[in-house]
Amino acid sequence: MENEVIKTIKNRRSIRNYKEEQIKEEELKTILEAGIQAPSANNLQPWHFTVVQDKELIDLMSAESKKMMLKSDNPKLVQMGENIPHIFYNAPTVIIASGKKDIESALVDCAAAIENMLITAESIDLGGVWIGLTRFFFQKEENIKKLDLPKDYKPFYAVALGYKGEKIPTGPSKRKMDVINYIR
Repeated sequence: MENEVIKTIKNRRSIRNYKEEQIKEEELKTILEAGIQAPSANNLQPWHFTVVQDKELIDLMSAESKKMMLKSDNPKLVQMGENIPHIFYNAPTVIIASGKKDIESALVDCAAAIENMLITAESIDLGGVWIGLTRFFFQKEENIKKLDLPKDYKPFYAVALGYKGEKIPTGPSKRKMDVINYIR
């Protein structure tokens, strides 16, 4: 059984190559509305989304994250910091998902919102990728201040968005199918 939502989910890929052109305001609004429509524990909706389209700030977030990665005790992170040219892959739009500090479910609620945004981006033919490496930028209080977050919010993750820089194959990607058991 397949419909447009299922097809979009199966076609979604993490895009790491973007055109320079900024996304349209209507597309951005559609993606943000999808994030806001995500489920949340007790319908608390503990998220806040910071849209960054300032290239200088996006580049700074990338550079600062890479600098912190190079100081890591984890050799894989150090290697990534050395080899990844830009943690946002030069996407023209980055959305930071932050959660209310005093809400226990804020992290998973923000994760649900991010997934809604990524699926919506695919549905309107935009590329997107979930960026966890921003956590290095968020380690410094002076960096967080640059995001102008509301009081009592903590940044968790970012989503890089833009027009796809290359054609990506559609259809389901190879997935592990031995991850389900039934108790009936």
